[in-house]
Amino acid sequence: MAIEHASTQMVGKPWGVVDLHPWSSIDGSGDAIGELLFQRADGNAPAPALLLKLLFTSAPLSIQVHPDDAFARSIGLPNGKTEAWYILSAKPDAKVAVGLKRNLTPRQLRATIKDGSIADLVDWRPATAGDIIVVPAGTIHAIGADIVLAEIQQRSDATFRLFDYGRQRELHEDRAVAAADAGPLQPQSVLRRLTATRTVLAAIPHFVIERIDLPANSNWILDTDRETWILVTEGHARIGAISAAAGDAVFAEADRAGIDAGVDGMSGLIAYPGPDPIMTLLTESGEPMAPSAGASFVCSPKKEIVEVQT
Repeated sequence: MAIEHASTQMVGKPWGVVDLHPWSSIDGSGDAIGELLFQRADGNAPAPALLLKLLFTSAPLSIQVHPDDAFARSIGLPNGKTEAWYILSAKPDAKVAVGLKRNLTPRQLRATIKDGSIADLVDWRPATAGDIIVVPAGTIHAIGADIVLAEIQQRSDATFRLFDYGRQRELHEDRAVAAADAGPLQPQSVLRRLTATRTVLAAIPHFVIERIDLPANSNWILDTDRETWILVTEGHARIGAISAAAGDAVFAEADRAGIDAGVDGMSGLIAYPGPDPIMTLLTESGEPMAPSAGASFVCSPKKEIVEVQT
């Protein structure tokens, strides 16, 4: 059982940014920060199945693909990587690429990696705040410049690059060809409203993602029987004994806690292992739940800068 204010790990990326506001007050000290990874507050706790992070882009990421569970295990990894993106902000011309414009055979895919023409075959589409994009393992994809997004994924860093805009980093031709489903993205399910405050953005075997919109000064009870991540995207709330504002993440595991929305309400994302929504996850309470004795209402997440140029 746990309710924790997640710690924050900064990861340097060649496509990152210096200013993380308004999503984080962390000082990047002039370094290009591409990711904020949210971790368990207790570094010795078992690693969750899911990873939550924020991505900040000033340039396009590489065109890449992640393996599915079967392929990952065939090369000695514990699992593959299916992910989903929720666009928090994007400039008017920002784009993401998901899938290819047409089907390619493995031989054709290999040729496009060798000559760089894969860059003309990925299916770019506009990115707008509030969009949700599920990226199944095996889908060739890329994230463009000028985007801030929240990513929920299987806990894995297995990434095979097909094209990297001349950054002189290693491409992974053999594994990319073996892992890729080299074709268009299949149609995705539509959003589903559970209640006036809960909307299911994605529900797949690996995870469920919901958007919650809590009215001002409302009081709720979170009751989860598994690991659950909460990311505040707007407003403010007290979650258990934790004061959380936009950009803060809370980790809960098999526990129950009150959520008291602030004077401007609170909106955010909730993610947990799938495949189905937890119908009793969030219920309205008649009054605020008191924190445990001696609890602090403000908990600043730890921060760590890790320069990982991948």
